[in-house]
Amino acid sequence: MQNPKVGFISLGCPKALVDSEQILTRVKSEGYLVAGNYQDADLVIVNTCGFIDAAVAESLESIGEALAENGKVIVTGCLGARRETILEQHPQVLAVTGPHDAEAVMQALHRHLPPPHRPFLDLIPPQGVKLTPGHYAYLKISEGCNHRCTFCIIPALRGDLVSRPLPEVMAEAERLAQAGVKELLVVSQDTSAYGVDMHYQNAVWRDQTRRTRFADLAQALGELGLWVRLHYVYPYPHVDQVIPLMAEGKILPYLDIPFQHASARILKLMKRPAAAEDVLNRIQAWRKQCPDLTLRSTFIVGFPGETEQEFEELLSFLREAQLDRVGCFAYSPVAGAAANALPDPAPEAVKQERLARFMHEQEAISAQRMQRRIGKVETVLVDETAAEGAVARGPGDAPDIDGLVFLDGATHLRPGDWARALIEETDEHDAWGRLV
Repeated sequence: MQNPKVGFISLGCPKALVDSEQILTRVKSEGYLVAGNYQDADLVIVNTCGFIDAAVAESLESIGEALAENGKVIVTGCLGARRETILEQHPQVLAVTGPHDAEAVMQALHRHLPPPHRPFLDLIPPQGVKLTPGHYAYLKISEGCNHRCTFCIIPALRGDLVSRPLPEVMAEAERLAQAGVKELLVVSQDTSAYGVDMHYQNAVWRDQTRRTRFADLAQALGELGLWVRLHYVYPYPHVDQVIPLMAEGKILPYLDIPFQHASARILKLMKRPAAAEDVLNRIQAWRKQCPDLTLRSTFIVGFPGETEQEFEELLSFLREAQLDRVGCFAYSPVAGAAANALPDPAPEAVKQERLARFMHEQEAISAQRMQRRIGKVETVLVDETAAEGAVARGPGDAPDIDGLVFLDGATHLRPGDWARALIEETDEHDAWGRLV
């Protein structure tokens, strides 16, 4: 008799993707098969996102589709923390669990689709089941967040910060490296707060005592000989300590820092730290130490109470900061977020107009920053190949959110290959080059 098959839908951010990988690892370790479509699955698990209203709508729509196409659905993930929202629209789901709770998902799976008679542990590779291509992987170093940003409900969904022990993180990183992973994308809700809940306790890895903190972990990861890319880095002062590692080539010269705004008053309303002037000084110092540094950030426009003058202040910050990669969102009320109660909400038309102006300003900056790559030779990592050539990424290009490097004629390359490329042309996002 064939082993039962489980379908899986993974929504949301890379941190949710890691949760999906952990669940699928458990699923396969117990002998279940993974189905690639609704028709072949005996049951479907949907890992949801509940961060903003659009994500909630997408999650509810995916649950509905899975129910219509298959009929047996277990729901997990961030939206699972708002159980009533799911059950109100889809009362026929088999079970609802919260985020980062593989054990509860497996218990529900056992109830509604009993496992085979015996597990087949040899079906599981040492690195577990991954949903990313074989040459890169997300490495989640902590769960939850200690901040209470007024626009965010993540702490209500995932709780306070809980860091993983450093030896455990490094053991996973080593397994990934041994499995052929070339790039580690370090993620969490607040990467630079790593270890604060453990009071930066000492830990031993490779016979050396290291503190459980952001800079020590970055240094340890840099010893693996992989690309190490840091995401969701809160702009604490100690972030300065990783810049020398980037300048030395130990980790990628790339920082993903969500600044969110530049107005001191709006940042205070958001309950975010830092002042624009301090940030600009630090950016200048970082680039002096590491000229190849790529800076990515995200911002929110149309936050409740944001005036035209404060928005112009944000645009002025963009011009001064000259960030390489930027994402922007028009403020969207999230059920349960404290910012919903703030006075003077911006009309939707104003939010969209400011979003368009913001992106127009940043596109010109990004295009100018990209032109600095022309004439340089970069090490690139190949993501895919086609009849025309290869699609790769450089040190400043994170998968899915940043640009690509197109290599015409490089048809002999395969995903996961390294290459050296002379950059010949760029636009505001992507680059074109040839092998050297």
